[in-house]
Amino acid sequence: MTRRSGIAWVVWRVIAWLLTAAITVVLLLQFWFFAHILWWRDHNPDSTSFMREQLSRLREKDPSARLQHAWVSYDQIAPSLKRAVIAAEDANFTEHDGVDWDAIERAYDQNLTRGRIVRGGSTITMQLAKNLFLSGDRSYVRKAQELAITYMLESMMSKDRILEIYLNVAEWGNGVFGCEAAARHYYGTGAGRLSAPQSARLAAMLPRPRYYDVNRGSPALARRAAMIQRGIGAVDAP
Repeated sequence: MTRRSGIAWVVWRVIAWLLTAAITVVLLLQFWFFAHILWWRDHNPDSTSFMREQLSRLREKDPSARLQHAWVSYDQIAPSLKRAVIAAEDANFTEHDGVDWDAIERAYDQNLTRGRIVRGGSTITMQLAKNLFLSGDRSYVRKAQELAITYMLESMMSKDRILEIYLNVAEWGNGVFGCEAAARHYYGTGAGRLSAPQSARLAAMLPRPRYYDVNRGSPALARRAAMIQRGIGAVDAP
């Protein structure tokens, strides 16, 4: 073996080792995600990636800051809120397997026409996958991981459990997470006593919760809430 061929052999061995190590890390990470999802089938998450990130930001300004969050079971959430969130975020929630490819295609066409992102194609399950484990950063790698987690969630949980967790961990304002905290923060009542107009307004806030928390009189919010309220009767909740 010549010196050059010997160096090439070492280089290829190093590359092979690095690839093996990278694949092992990815597989272990997927197992970690899967184990958590399996546990959360009948145990409630204490926190999420988004909750921890937001708490860290709040504590940069106030070390004693705390999140507003309280878990409420699925049967204690107003049916109007369940349907409003489905109508607003994922009208085909009960029909798809986690990814609504038709909605993604429509969103892509609309964004292409407008020349900017004006609509997303994420389902409730995809949003839950991101909220539980990932960040708000956008990249193809993060999106691929989001899809993998989405299919894990759909394969291991029922639709009502997915919606229950989503409604309990979704961000609804500055440090406000979950529908119970949102109902008390905005209306001084529990999630089970929300009216249809209140439910529609909370659902309308989901795309920009921190903005609408401080801009509650926004005309755009009112228009979107009215549109969602009209669509509540057209969707079913699991």
